[in-house]
Amino acid sequence: MRGPLYIILSGFITLAIAGMSSCGNKSGQASESESPDSVHRLPDTLKVATLYSPEAYFIYRGQEMGYDYELLTNLAVDKDLALKMEIAPSLSRALEMLDSGIVDLIAYAVPITAELKDRFVPCGPENITTQVLVQPKKGESELITDVTDLVGKDVYVEADSKYEARIRNLNQEVGGGINIHTVDHDTMITEDLIAMVNEGKIPLTVVDSDIARINKTYYNDLDITLPLSFEQRSSWAVAPSKAWLGDSIDAWLNSDKPRQEQAMLLKRYFELSKNDPDSRRFNLNGATVTPFDHLFKQYSETYGWDWKLLASQAYVESKFDSTAVSWAGARGLMQIMPKTAKGYGQTAKSVMKNDVAIETALKLLRDLDKQLASKVPDEKERKKFVIAAYNSGIAHVYDAINLAKKYGLNPRKWDGNVAKAILWKSNPKYYRDPVVKYGYSRGRETYDYVNRVYAFYSKARTKA
Repeated sequence: MRGPLYIILSGFITLAIAGMSSCGNKSGQASESESPDSVHRLPDTLKVATLYSPEAYFIYRGQEMGYDYELLTNLAVDKDLALKMEIAPSLSRALEMLDSGIVDLIAYAVPITAELKDRFVPCGPENITTQVLVQPKKGESELITDVTDLVGKDVYVEADSKYEARIRNLNQEVGGGINIHTVDHDTMITEDLIAMVNEGKIPLTVVDSDIARINKTYYNDLDITLPLSFEQRSSWAVAPSKAWLGDSIDAWLNSDKPRQEQAMLLKRYFELSKNDPDSRRFNLNGATVTPFDHLFKQYSETYGWDWKLLASQAYVESKFDSTAVSWAGARGLMQIMPKTAKGYGQTAKSVMKNDVAIETALKLLRDLDKQLASKVPDEKERKKFVIAAYNSGIAHVYDAINLAKKYGLNPRKWDGNVAKAILWKSNPKYYRDPVVKYGYSRGRETYDYVNRVYAFYSKARTKA
């Protein structure tokens, strides 16, 4: 395990969440009238392995998040268990940890396949995924709704990936004619290709349905309804010798409260839009920069921060909407996370007040600036690093600095250097690199965030 542990999820498009027991009663130790817990006492500390991923576990603005992570946390609270987490570098390593008894449970979507059937007993949330076509939303007559319609179309996939293998097999199945383009996965990954479809730079790509669903919450104008492969089942995993533990987890998940909590988590991670709080664009043609110029000026002067730069962040964070609450729980004008608010003596409710939000944001920016001063000595250049850290959390910026050093980029420059490295934090090749301590991050979000703040700032600076 490197650093604190963090977890994420895997879900899908057909997402059949089997509240039914995946493990069944394989241990043969509990009768129908007995709960698994009455036969085997759950351990006081549950040892769990997971992997960094955009579904199972990740850190966002200093807070552990992820579908699997939050569902596991609910289990621990309900059963009064302590959790000892281990972040495995790969699924094969997680299975080795399960085999050897280092962990009791893998809280990650483990594929249920013939090759693995003797190594674990499936339990907990069952997910069903397929590979799907990602295409722009169009009129119904223009959408590709049958695989034979792919003939003559250009499809872009990661080179040497399961997506390339599937589209080539499909090409043979339909008699040829699909124009298949491969991209180097060292520089371009699934999330990048989805973004390029959204931007109109490429017409089509292929991804797993769970990844497609997550990304559709960022890009509302995509269609992901056409499956291209057979369904793949996956679930959490326990060792065959601890099938009773899987039975206990299934029994818990089948009860009313956990099923309701699971439904809310599925909606949060796979359905709720993660775009801006609203689509309004603020008009900079008036005499003021923002509706709250007086507050930005008042507090920024105290903390020695450019008030127009802070106002630019507020625009990108909330569009100056004091009531905004994001999918991740960030709140108010400056989108302060509850954990951050608590760290500065505030509450999730108090940071909905504009003056509190602005001062809390300035305190955070001040502290981030101090933490980054030794790594980026130039004060002006450092501001971009600080703003990036405000968005993603400073841990991911540290990782990007380390990646920049390792791969020949300038670790003290943002544009074209650490900005490039932050994009790599979505790529397993890089977020599993030994110099990276905090795993997966949606680097494109941070990259775009800094650019959008400075785009607004360049206009704001022209105002009196």
